[in-house]
Amino acid sequence: MELVRLGRSDLHVTPICLGTMTFGEQVDQATAHAILDRSLERGVNFIDTAEMYAVPAKRETYGATETILGNWFAARPGARQKLVLATKVAGPARGMDWIRGGSPDLTVQDILSACDDSLRRLQTDVIDLYQIHWPVRHVPAFGSIYFEPKKLKPCSAIEQQLEALQRLVQAGKVRAVGLSNETPYGLGEFIRLAESAGLPRVATVQNPYCLISRAVDNGLDEVMHHHQVSLLAYSPLGFGLLTGKYDAIGLNDPEQRPGRMALYDSMKAQRWGRAEALDAARLYNALAREHGLTPAQLALAFCYRRWTVASTIIGVTSVAQLDEDLNAWGTELSPELLKAVDAIRWQHRDPAQ
Repeated sequence: MELVRLGRSDLHVTPICLGTMTFGEQVDQATAHAILDRSLERGVNFIDTAEMYAVPAKRETYGATETILGNWFAARPGARQKLVLATKVAGPARGMDWIRGGSPDLTVQDILSACDDSLRRLQTDVIDLYQIHWPVRHVPAFGSIYFEPKKLKPCSAIEQQLEALQRLVQAGKVRAVGLSNETPYGLGEFIRLAESAGLPRVATVQNPYCLISRAVDNGLDEVMHHHQVSLLAYSPLGFGLLTGKYDAIGLNDPEQRPGRMALYDSMKAQRWGRAEALDAARLYNALAREHGLTPAQLALAFCYRRWTVASTIIGVTSVAQLDEDLNAWGTELSPELLKAVDAIRWQHRDPAQ
């Protein structure tokens, strides 16, 4: 895998990134460290985490993933220098009162303090890519699809957020900055204000992107292309729906609980748990099999080879899953297969948006 430059930054990463949000919940520390060892052995140089992980988010596991990573760095001298490390500061608490007391804002001091806490947990001196996990202002995200002006409330301005990030860059604690779960308007404003005020320029946006959730293709792709901002695609397997493991049993079989969507009721209540999402996933999975591929191979190859995607974030719970996802890198999708993919999307759109 050739390295990809993130935006206009000096960060160069593999087009596959190891996501870690299961570490500390579904994955214990020993297994997480084995996954990290194998990922590094196979040449992946990019790891993504967040202060709010593990997922599902809860008080008891807040910061657990960063702590597990920090322990791995401490036990593997030299590993940190081989990797591009990304983490995220949580946006407004969204009902999680253990994050900054449930604050509805994300202030300059919040960002500065959160970064210091992440550095401590990660046992490192610098974060290569520091991202705002979700916007401070009201936006349609995490399953919401409509912007509602009546929900707007006073909050820290984008320029203030950039000023906080600038202080972190100037202090040598952060190398580059990014956004997550962002909109075309938001990205445009971050770029405009950064360029007009000499503040850090966003290098990346980390948004969902997979066969059943392609909202990026509805305008954000154009903004990112023209502003030279890289997409980090998360949930390429649609929280497991695009692996085929739920095709026969659905999400509610009490006897078979093969993954997080079946394990956690809170996740079934979210966008990935919609009946329409599973209906569309079943069609893509069947299409993969018709073309001699596994559902996961189709879903991953779609992201791996999409011009819009700089790096695809894969989340795994075992070394075997990691190897399967990495082995899909060489999968080629024919023009006929891609045409069939678009035909399904034309009928079903983005049910997990």
